[in-house]
Amino acid sequence: MSGSEPIWIVKIGSSLITQHGRGINGELIDHWASGFARLKAQGVRVILVSSGAVAQGVIQLGLAKRPTSIAQLQAVAAVGQMGLIHRYQAAFEKHHLQSAQVLLTHDDLRARDRYLNARNTLTNLLQLGVIPIVNENDTVVTDEIRFGDNDTLAGLVANLVNADRLMILTDQDGIFNKDPRSHKDAVLLDESSAANPLLDKVAGGGGRWGRGGMVTKVHAARIAARSGTDTFICAGDKPDILTDALGLNARGTWLRADKPPIESRKQWLATLPVRGQLILDQGAARVLEEEGRSLLPVGVRAVEGSFAQGELVACFSPEGREVARGLTNYSSQEL
Repeated sequence: MSGSEPIWIVKIGSSLITQHGRGINGELIDHWASGFARLKAQGVRVILVSSGAVAQGVIQLGLAKRPTSIAQLQAVAAVGQMGLIHRYQAAFEKHHLQSAQVLLTHDDLRARDRYLNARNTLTNLLQLGVIPIVNENDTVVTDEIRFGDNDTLAGLVANLVNADRLMILTDQDGIFNKDPRSHKDAVLLDESSAANPLLDKVAGGGGRWGRGGMVTKVHAARIAARSGTDTFICAGDKPDILTDALGLNARGTWLRADKPPIESRKQWLATLPVRGQLILDQGAARVLEEEGRSLLPVGVRAVEGSFAQGELVACFSPEGREVARGLTNYSSQEL
């Protein structure tokens, strides 16, 4: 996968970092920094995906609650990002760790050239022994400040660098068969395929300070599985959680990638939104499915949706079965 030195993506949520809205948890950040140092000493390269900019901004500005408008969220995130990164850097320096801030949006990962640039930057930072601290660039996005976005981002970063493991630190021990906060008889799920549809039934909603719940973590695990990356979901408030996970002794839930990793370009295509649908004739559908050849306009029977040249479309057989996805050389109007 990633060569002789494994790559871990460690995602930390807002509730952990900000103590459910009470302020940055400096003690936990110090514990995590110590854990990252020990992982590095064991040859593990780490990328940290950290939430908390908006939550920290709310605290620094003395706001009573998280804003709801996009403009206010963007401003609050800009304030909070400063305090968050400063605290991480101070903790890392105690252990002689170099860190770098990397702010991304989904648009950065949807454009092929920017996707490759992001991958090259992260790869070079790891080669330099630096720990990249990745966050959603909340100050410029619009609809991306929403439910579970950084969980999704963590899964996409795992794809970017072909990570060996995605580790999601949360305020729960993992995924339970029912909510452990209201059911004392809840049972922890030790291991499952990331693709298991039963996971959707036991995943819950998000909290006040973060925007994700277990459902977004399951989604992130499924994204990570595209690159053959296993996901481990566990409680991040245990001082030795990172090194315990290295020895496979940590309590949590493993969501395994149960299929071989897909080719890099197809991983990138999977991040793109489908802008339209093409209904093909039987011959074109067979050629696409069996031979993987390019689709000619003559094979298109109907067009659904509005899309521009270069956008992703899904191709369907006359019976309504999806046979392929790809970038179109024509707009919907031209077809």
